[in-house]
Amino acid sequence: MSVKLSALASPGRIPTWVNLAARFSSVPCAAVGVEIAPESDRNPPKAPDFETNLKLLRDRLAPDSLIRVLDSAGDVESAVKVFKWVSLQKAFRHTADTYSAMILRLGMAGQVQEMDGFCQRMMTDGCVGVEAEAALASLVSLVDQFVRRGKLDEAMRVLASMNRGDYRPAIDVFNAVLGALVGEKRKLRDVMFVYKEMVKAGRVPTVETLNYLLEALLEADLVDSALDQYRRMDKKGCTPNSRTFEILVKNLLAKNRVDESCTVLCEMLELGTELDLGFYSHVIPVVLSENKLEVGMCLFKKMKTSNFPPEPVIYNSVIHHLCNNSLVEEAKDLLDSMIDCGVAPSDDAFEDIVNALFMSRQLDEAIEFLEDKQVSATSAYNRLLEGCCSAGKVLLAKELFEKMSHRNIVDCYTWNILIRWLCEHSRFREALGFLGRMSVSGFIPNSLTLSALVVGCCKLGKYDDAFEIFNHVCAECYILDSLSYSKLVEGLCQERKTLEAAEVFNYMAESGVPLESCSFSKLVKGVYDTKGVDEALNVRKLAMKCGTMCTSDAYTIILHGLARKGSAKYVLAMYSLMLVEGCIIGAEAYCILINTMILQNRMKDAASLFNLMISEGSLPETDVLSELVSHFANFSRLNMISDAIDIVVFNYDILDSDTYSLLINGFWKEGNKSKAQQLLDLMLEKGWVPDAKTHGLVIGSKAVEEVDCRNLASDYSTIRDSVSDILSESLGDD
Repeated sequence: MSVKLSALASPGRIPTWVNLAARFSSVPCAAVGVEIAPESDRNPPKAPDFETNLKLLRDRLAPDSLIRVLDSAGDVESAVKVFKWVSLQKAFRHTADTYSAMILRLGMAGQVQEMDGFCQRMMTDGCVGVEAEAALASLVSLVDQFVRRGKLDEAMRVLASMNRGDYRPAIDVFNAVLGALVGEKRKLRDVMFVYKEMVKAGRVPTVETLNYLLEALLEADLVDSALDQYRRMDKKGCTPNSRTFEILVKNLLAKNRVDESCTVLCEMLELGTELDLGFYSHVIPVVLSENKLEVGMCLFKKMKTSNFPPEPVIYNSVIHHLCNNSLVEEAKDLLDSMIDCGVAPSDDAFEDIVNALFMSRQLDEAIEFLEDKQVSATSAYNRLLEGCCSAGKVLLAKELFEKMSHRNIVDCYTWNILIRWLCEHSRFREALGFLGRMSVSGFIPNSLTLSALVVGCCKLGKYDDAFEIFNHVCAECYILDSLSYSKLVEGLCQERKTLEAAEVFNYMAESGVPLESCSFSKLVKGVYDTKGVDEALNVRKLAMKCGTMCTSDAYTIILHGLARKGSAKYVLAMYSLMLVEGCIIGAEAYCILINTMILQNRMKDAASLFNLMISEGSLPETDVLSELVSHFANFSRLNMISDAIDIVVFNYDILDSDTYSLLINGFWKEGNKSKAQQLLDLMLEKGWVPDAKTHGLVIGSKAVEEVDCRNLASDYSTIRDSVSDILSESLGDD
């Protein structure tokens, strides 16, 4: 956008010289001076273009002719040579316009440092014969041209040079550069540089200036700093305007600072700020999208009282959110007011109201609404047709379909709605009838149609037919929807057609469509049973590509296969993946992992997993749990899982008498006699009679032959509880 700049400022004293090597605030590079050849060197370098320009200037050396030569020079280097040569001519003095022409050429060529040097030279020369105001006007014009041409670094350099030369641009010059920087989303440091130059020039910011500053701070995610600047606007003599509130509200909502945005809006309403239509158009939809209906409606009412012409975008947005909040009557009233004002509601507005009526189970009212408004929007009728089908009113749906067909407002999606419902409800023959009519009517079946037919075949158990339709899907490069895709894979797996199921999965996965978790688990099981764990792993890799979630069941199948192969390191790697993906680990998976740790003699890790499994309430079957306990007993590591055993004993009634005996003997051998005695008491409370070895070991009535802990599990599998054994041990001879 072209920005008109004002030069209404008075220059101060022009210094005799400026140190061109000096650095200035926030400018990354030092200014570079313009080297003028010594006066004795009046013979310029020879070049065809240069000679031509030289001849023109010798005939008529004047500022206007020099400017034309500078503008027409083939390259910027030639222009610089001409400018230097003219500077040596005694009869010629540069003007602000000649300097401006040279500076513009350098700036457009991106030679910022050289351009900066010419700016300094222009001001130190004093531009003899030209009023200072004209020099300022030329510099302001340069800023304007650089801004319009997107050369913002160059515009910033000219501003800085003006300040150093004690020229003071008007505030709208700074605002123009700030607006361009913010519009291009330049870094905050660039915006702050211009703002500092404004302060140096002694210019007071306007509300436009502060609005640009707010935008830059919010873009840099410095929300608190932006709010602080907003609170201090009155101290800078500025009152927030419509644009201020638009910037704040939109950005605060975008950054999920909902409470602050509502506070700002309330302050705006209290101030009675005069708002323009642009504010309402931008802010109301954003506020409503954050489900702040009360605030949005307050703004909407304020807009209506301001006598702005009805804005369809705002009205449609309000209708949409009224419907989403089940305020369908209010939405209908608003739609009526739109029509009364001569504004045509969008098709989406009709669809929103129909959907709201359907959600409140007012199908008849929805039909009456469309007929009363003489709606011809296919999308609204399609939504009504979907509502009829979802409510199971298929006769009403068919009647509505025939009306739509008669009015010629049927599209391909209309046919698909009916065909899909019939297929999902095992009325496949009727669906085929509508498919025939669809083709005769000139509508070509698409991916939605074929997806519906796949579901219909799967419902009837005709998986071969469904797979044949899938082949047609592939031939047309279509994609099945998620439900039909999952039904087909699951059905093929049930029929043990694993290769076909894998083919469907491969095609859909390459298209980026995820498979439902339940169906994926069945696919992994089928692939594992037929092709082994390696192929199951390949399926999991492909699942990661398409966003399919690998379930605990699928991982457990893979873990089981890896464990059977003796691939302990891969089992643990898979466990790591499960943790990274946040997968819930079931009891079976825990048992595989614990056994893997035990086989690697990593008893501490095995105990940690066992304790974690029990604490999460993932208890395996009794025989599996007993086997795990026996492993810890064999390695004399029961004390590592003592707390977990307490949880099982006191909260779950799943241990049998053999396991109790195993635990009692194990804890006794590990020196935890109190735990052994406690378990024996619990065992007796249950009415179970311990075997002879257990009784003798704990009671101590007879020395019991030391049992090797590593054979405890196998020993207790052959020992039977016997009252006579206990009596013989207790009453035996000393």
